[in-house]
Amino acid sequence: MFEKRIDGPVAVIGDVHGQVDKLDVLLRKLAALPDAHRRWVVFIGDLVDRGPDPRGAIERVVQLKKSHGRVTAISGNHELAMSAALRVVDVPDYSDWPMRWLDHYGSQQTFASYGVEFGQLDALRRALPADHVQCLADLPWCVEHPDYFFVHSGLDPHSPYEVQRSILTKRDFTLNRPTWLCSKSLPFAETPADCPKTIVSGHVPVPQVQFHQRKILIDTTGGVQGDLSCVLLPERQVVTSGNGPMTSAPPVGRRTAPAKEKSGWFGLW
Repeated sequence: MFEKRIDGPVAVIGDVHGQVDKLDVLLRKLAALPDAHRRWVVFIGDLVDRGPDPRGAIERVVQLKKSHGRVTAISGNHELAMSAALRVVDVPDYSDWPMRWLDHYGSQQTFASYGVEFGQLDALRRALPADHVQCLADLPWCVEHPDYFFVHSGLDPHSPYEVQRSILTKRDFTLNRPTWLCSKSLPFAETPADCPKTIVSGHVPVPQVQFHQRKILIDTTGGVQGDLSCVLLPERQVVTSGNGPMTSAPPVGRRTAPAKEKSGWFGLW
């Protein structure tokens, strides 16, 4: 369902966490870009849990994929937990994803959005539309671009890039807790020395999009508060669900300055 290799201009969207109203604002803004028809939209993961409408977030991705085509997404730890707990993907019993998803992931909102009593895993699995099942089952663990590497949490600075890339591409579900989707430290770790690309990730909320030498962090809500953010690449411009203007990335270590707003910004996708 989702492309793992893309090329050309990109709009990468941070962790949605069921915040459909904020996502819709971003999509309207992206639709007004002059190159919207050829720009890839990449979701960095964590569509579900915490926020008010996880079902709606998955539905937006499914429908946008049908209407726009150039849409892909990667699995966050929340999609991994949900799909493993519901047996949408095959995982070993020792990983104990059902208990973890119910206890630690804010999954109450996901059950509620599908109209299922919290904790009723079998009932929730039956309530998932077929295209939502396919979406969860097919989410890659990384997406590659000639200049960027999209992964939910990050890469281990102490392991070779090609080794990590190979594991991510194959999606090894026997791993108990894949660090590239789950680690809270990798977003802030150094980029592997042999990685030829800029890493783009979310997972841990930051007050605003952070641009580093070879890394971009884009989760600005954590599903709890703040504006949802999107980064346009290669332009290194930030679009948010708020009322402020689009901003451009400053040089590393300097404060972001506002950029002019595009005309016709609030078009429809």
